Amino acid sequence: MKFVCEKNKLQEAISIVQKAVTGKSPMSILEGIYIESNDNEVKLIGSDIDLSIETKLSAQIIKPGNVVVDSKLFGEIIRKLPNAQVTIETQENNLLKIHCEKSDFELSHMNGEDFPTLPTINENIFFSVHQETLKNMIKGTSFAVAQDETRPILTGILFEVDNKTLNLVALDGYRLALKRELLDTENTISAVIPGKTLIDVAKILEETTEIANITFTTNHILFNLGVTKVISRLLEGEFINYSSIIPQEHKLSLTVKKQELQNCIERASLMAKDSNSNLIKLDIQPDNLIITSNSQLGKVREELAINLQGEPLQIAFNSKYLIDVLKIMEEETIVMEFTSAVSPCIVKNSNTNNCQYLILPVRLANS
Repeated sequence: MKFVCEKNKLQEAISIVQKAVTGKSPMSILEGIYIESNDNEVKLIGSDIDLSIETKLSAQIIKPGNVVVDSKLFGEIIRKLPNAQVTIETQENNLLKIHCEKSDFELSHMNGEDFPTLPTINENIFFSVHQETLKNMIKGTSFAVAQDETRPILTGILFEVDNKTLNLVALDGYRLALKRELLDTENTISAVIPGKTLIDVAKILEETTEIANITFTTNHILFNLGVTKVISRLLEGEFINYSSIIPQEHKLSLTVKKQELQNCIERASLMAKDSNSNLIKLDIQPDNLIITSNSQLGKVREELAINLQGEPLQIAFNSKYLIDVLKIMEEETIVMEFTSAVSPCIVKNSNTNNCQYLILPVRLANS
């Protein structure tokens, strides 16, 4: 194998496929990157079996072939090379020579034929989403994925296509995140994708109207992003019936400037940091919202103007959960809906109906 390519293009390709190389596999070959040169392009693959990422870059192919090289070391070498053309070729004794200007490395490689083959997926049936839309939807839900492995299904994000709408849903027992977008497809799909996979996909997706084609099989999902393909296994089991959790009615709602509320809660949370609950109290009045927090560190009182429909209410929350939601909301004005001091709060945009966030309150002693 021998090829010549641009260092920057190779470095970018390596960083993409490295997202699938965890180093936790019992198979040592999966700590490496598969490199194949053929037909004026170089293909790189990283995999941990559950997640596989393949990407391609154009190159001058002098001799076709394939090898597997240590992901971490190869990535570090290429990253530190000058920004110039890189020549990579195999030599005797399982060595890979890397040449760039006045730098020469010899790196041990493994046999490319020993690298596991990717699952075969028929891409005839797929649906398409703009990359920036999908990136935004993942960003708007992935923060609510459960970190606790005791309920494995909740470590994933529900990917649901129904009635020409794509829904992404994540919940961890304390909050629920739902993003929805209209989709031009007649297909109906319900599958749960590991949260980590989607977070990695979001890093690869571009802020562009370029298309991502998505294909499902019984056990896998494939994201085709053009030169890059991401294949992930699906999580087994039934996701929670999320629609039954979301309250359909409320007794009061308030409309508030998103950034003003976020600033107030972030300041109030400074005094809530000495406890695990990050407790802040909301006193909802007809024309204003009073946010307080008392702890051994001291106390704080914040006040901001709101528009209230309904009766006043006092309720408490983990400030982190509120801040997580407010950070990813895009509209200037948001709506918060309440039923009681012990019922979930719903947060949504005031104009577009493309997201819903549910946050459980902290039960106070006098509630």
